[in-house]
Amino acid sequence: MSDQAHVFDATTETFEAEVLQQSLQTPVLVDFWATWCGPCKALGPILEKLAGEYNGAFRLAKVDVDKEQEIAAAFQIRSVPTVFLVKGGQIVDGFPGAVPEGQLRELLKKHGIEPGQAANDEPVAAEIAPLDPHAEVMSLRKAIETEPEKAELKLDLALALLRTGAAGEAETLLDALPANLATDDRAVRARSRLGFVLLAKDAPPVEVLEAAIASNPDDLRARHLLGAQQLVGGKAEAGLEQFLEMLRRDRGYENGLPKKVLIDAFRVVEDDSLVGQYRRKMSSLLF
Repeated sequence: MSDQAHVFDATTETFEAEVLQQSLQTPVLVDFWATWCGPCKALGPILEKLAGEYNGAFRLAKVDVDKEQEIAAAFQIRSVPTVFLVKGGQIVDGFPGAVPEGQLRELLKKHGIEPGQAANDEPVAAEIAPLDPHAEVMSLRKAIETEPEKAELKLDLALALLRTGAAGEAETLLDALPANLATDDRAVRARSRLGFVLLAKDAPPVEVLEAAIASNPDDLRARHLLGAQQLVGGKAEAGLEQFLEMLRRDRGYENGLPKKVLIDAFRVVEDDSLVGQYRRKMSSLLF
């Protein structure tokens, strides 16, 4: 079979169907490249060779960043070549720059992709996996172009942007929401998440905060910043634990900040069971 049988050019119009939706069944390696890029010319043929050798175990999507600037912006491409592995509608791995063939094989192997693997061997759970936030941002931008007056789409976009860390644009969208949506549960949740994203953005590195807490367990400012970073980084339970410890050590800190930050976190965390668990812990400390 030709190396090109599993290689295709991805465009803004086809990306959602041929990459995101296709990745629910078959992993897709996305190669962001440019005609003027020397390393791209070295990496591209290796990727295409592997696509042929693996015979359908993954598909290779080529994205010319000069022609498809919307896709490149959605995935926050800073340099080329950049390669992402999309599986189950989500980015699961990737790297910038040209890498040796052996390293590419290791990346594929790490995610269970072996030569000749049947496309329908993907786990059933992948069929219900949510789209990667960067891909969701791109999809929502297209929807807003079609229906620019639909404020609900702009709220959805703000939430998706927050999941990518793009706090500035998300805040602008939230500020522009009409009054009937500004008090919507999702808008309130978005405001809470925005607060954590902004806090985490300017915080010292996690290692610095952890060291500060280790040397002084009563450093509640460090716990606040660390909890925000953990929450934004997807470590919800670790973040909640930091906020709970703030409450345990000094419930009156910064005019009741520990209780407030826990309540804000409960709005952001999507695991109802985890939220219930920490609500009970908070109540036991307060009452």
